Amino acid sequence: MMQDWANWAIETAKRRGASYADARVMDIRQREITTKNAEVGTLVESESLGIGVRVVASGAWGFASTDRLTREGVQACAAEAVAIAKASALAKREDVAMAPEEVFVDTWQNPFLKDPFRIPVERQIDLLLAADKEMLSVKGVTLAEGAMTFRRIDQLFASSTGSVIQQVKMQSGGGIVATSFANGEIQKRSYPNSFGGQHMLQGYELIESMDLAGNARRIGEEAVALHAAAQCPEGTRTVILGASQLSLQIHESIGHPIELDRVLGQEANFAGMSFLTVDKLRNLKYGSEIVNVVADARLAHGPGLGTFAYDDEGVPAQCTPIITNGLFTGYLSNRETASAIGETRSNGTMRTESWNRLPIIRMTNVSLNPGTWKYDDLIADTDDAILMETNRSWSIDDRRYLFQFSTEIGWEIKNGKKTRMIKNPSYSGITTEFWNSCDAICSREHWTLWGTPNCGKGQPMQTMGTGHGAAPARFRNIRVGVAFAK
Repeated sequence: MMQDWANWAIETAKRRGASYADARVMDIRQREITTKNAEVGTLVESESLGIGVRVVASGAWGFASTDRLTREGVQACAAEAVAIAKASALAKREDVAMAPEEVFVDTWQNPFLKDPFRIPVERQIDLLLAADKEMLSVKGVTLAEGAMTFRRIDQLFASSTGSVIQQVKMQSGGGIVATSFANGEIQKRSYPNSFGGQHMLQGYELIESMDLAGNARRIGEEAVALHAAAQCPEGTRTVILGASQLSLQIHESIGHPIELDRVLGQEANFAGMSFLTVDKLRNLKYGSEIVNVVADARLAHGPGLGTFAYDDEGVPAQCTPIITNGLFTGYLSNRETASAIGETRSNGTMRTESWNRLPIIRMTNVSLNPGTWKYDDLIADTDDAILMETNRSWSIDDRRYLFQFSTEIGWEIKNGKKTRMIKNPSYSGITTEFWNSCDAICSREHWTLWGTPNCGKGQPMQTMGTGHGAAPARFRNIRVGVAFAK
């Protein structure tokens, strides 16, 4: 039936005068489980099915969506999209122009071992409750939380040019958090990452690989120990960022500013625009010579939340060099923005949260390529630094240039050894100065493709998953301790 619905939409749009039309049918199933202090907090299972129709008519865009999936409902939706396009054309500055793309007929599904929707909910809850109990067994832990999220997206894309692409994506994720309240201070530790844990294009095997219960007591002990730790000093220091914190740094100070719709002013809602104006392409020294960043949606890069076979314009997944030996070399584009800056092809980054949202440019897997350092060698080579791990908070301006981050935990590095624990670590800087200060990156064996499941953009806001690969890295002359200065 998905193919029928798409055909009805495209045929109607063409009859109504559309010069181009595409349709996305999406069947989205989701399960969310949370626990708090060894009790179930949330248990939600939902399914959403509908169609979104995007057209160009009279040289302007129109979009409409519906979950009324009868012939009449789909045809009415397509007719509305064309009517919106013709109305928009009254205020257009110029006709829509899109970079060319080939026609594809294909099917794709990401590989996974265990379907999380076939795992009994009771078993998933029991795992989270066991982790909660381990955290609560640590004296001083006042709040123990766990979460799991699973999402299955079955999507058909069809266009008036002849492409028909069906993709099925299975996403899994989860994590735990221990929080300690004492003496008017809050400290917390998360595993394997903050803000929901780790998320990937995998099945339930991802949850099993994390060993949440086995790591629960350790993070509880660290949360409590932070109260007695030394306060992060204020000043200029060398900083080593753990891979998960570095992944968020990549997200905020590289991933968002390279979105070409933001650069061109087509999208400024919610998250602002970008300092990376078009004149900086292939001219700006973004980072030091060891900094190499790619935007890679291919499965070969890893099962990230930004992995797919085709984007929501039917453009194949690609690897785009973003920063090459420190030089800024690429944006995230769609067919329209690629044409606007004279590129011959979109690099395939259009995605939508759901059938009732218009596709927009989104990060794929924006990753820092690994370097050559062994982690132990990096620590041994560092005389005086602060190692910071697991994001606690972040702030960055709407052009992604000035930032401040804090992490859950830190350690002093003295004379090549990891010494005392540091609480409330924070650092701040200017995006290009920060990346130019990078002088060491750990090797592939220390590299992890982290999932960010909650990236917000647009209005109405769309929440999308992205991926960011990183290994621990060292940065010189970084301002630290400002966020919690007294």
